[in-house]
Amino acid sequence: MRVELYGLLFETPEVSFQLWSPWRASAIEHKLFDAIRQLPQARIVSAPDELTAAFTDAKSVRSAILAVERILKGWQEEASDSGSDRRTWRWLIEADTDSNGYDHAGERASLWAFLRLTLERSAPGETEKAIEDIDMNGFGMRIGSGEEK
Repeated sequence: MRVELYGLLFETPEVSFQLWSPWRASAIEHKLFDAIRQLPQARIVSAPDELTAAFTDAKSVRSAILAVERILKGWQEEASDSGSDRRTWRWLIEADTDSNGYDHAGERASLWAFLRLTLERSAPGETEKAIEDIDMNGFGMRIGSGEEK
């Protein structure tokens, strides 16, 4: 299938969304995964330490990405209602591969996308804002299949 992510095109057999260590994941990570889990084409795989929602058609992947965007845009709007905070988010994309096309764990090379949230806060009477980046380590998107050697 051909998947588009913000102008980047990928040819891939599968896209999956992971929720790692659900008992340690934040509420927003659970909210993101629950929205994706409810999509009709999601194939849910449950392991002892993670949940996976896998998709094999491009329309469903687009729906999943839009679900993530809607939740994060709502999260941003919560801060703008108060007036003193500013919230932003972005995808961080990474991959690693050896000369044979496998990653450090022996799985087929794939692209990973993780979310980073940024909070800009100011205390009453202060002019400078404190900026805090939060990496969402419990939630991620994988473009590609995880076939092992």
